[in-house]
Amino acid sequence: MSAVTHDIARRVAGHLEPGDVINLGIGLPTLVADYVPDGVKVFLHTENGMVGAGPTPEPENVDPELINAGKLPVTEDIGATYFSSSESFAMIRGGHVSVAVLGALQVDQLGRIANWAIPGKPILGVGGAMDLLVGAKTVIVATTHLTRKRDPKIVEECSFPLTGARPADLIVTEHATFSVDEEGLILEEVAPESAYEWVRSKTPAPFRNSATLEAV
Repeated sequence: MSAVTHDIARRVAGHLEPGDVINLGIGLPTLVADYVPDGVKVFLHTENGMVGAGPTPEPENVDPELINAGKLPVTEDIGATYFSSSESFAMIRGGHVSVAVLGALQVDQLGRIANWAIPGKPILGVGGAMDLLVGAKTVIVATTHLTRKRDPKIVEECSFPLTGARPADLIVTEHATFSVDEEGLILEEVAPESAYEWVRSKTPAPFRNSATLEAV
């Protein structure tokens, strides 16, 4: 993956808290495992049946039997546990996942995400995103600010089908971080390599500035 996606993963990892049980979605979110800050003990959960996944192994240390839901190799932390996929989803639906980190195709002005289907293209499957939106205590969206065609992803209204009605709690891109409340999006941070004017011009969805930004 690109340097941009690794930067997003690093920014997301900075929001993790010790003791969190964290599910990392397929794609960009899986990179977060490689950037968990030193001294922050978290428990990475995979939909295919593991708690205690670790960062990406070096090529010479890959164990083909240790993979995440995206079929990518992982390592195991001390005390890692294994169980069936049905038990994994029972954990999700039962509210035992602290944080879900999900990718997104689009995010609307209320923080609702679309990440499972593109109209006119084949649908491989819903995956676990709908369950995670309902079951996880906190949802963090990890996404690039623009598509490959340079179209904004944080839009006033999603043109792709929504994954669920529950909004994300936090949206992290390479340019900005937004929180979400009942009124919509709040710009919490502009990345050091970006600028407020760029974020404003490339974010069609309306947003308010946080008190911290207002004070600057």
